Amino acid sequence: MRRRAKIDANQPDIVKALRKAGAFVQSLAECGGGVPDILCGFGGKTFLLEIKDGSQPPSKRELTPDQIAWHLEWRGGPCVVVNSVDEALAAIGAIK
Repeated sequence: MRRRAKIDANQPDIVKALRKAGAFVQSLAECGGGVPDILCGFGGKTFLLEIKDGSQPPSKRELTPDQIAWHLEWRGGPCVVVNSVDEALAAIGAIK
């Protein structure tokens, strides 16, 4: 049996802010295997966001080997790594 997916401490705040901005957000954390943390729809576009905890030191915010492999294999639109609410909102175009 698979363990419950671990999420970064700031993910709930980021998801809440994205939804408040009018985005649809679906957690992909249960997928594992380097798949990004959330799928987000906003303004008729689809976004994949990998959330890292910006309060952690840079060494703790690096992509895992599985995440690096997934990013290299992905053939769709960009997957953006975000560290904060503002970065997530900017990534989807909700703020500049």
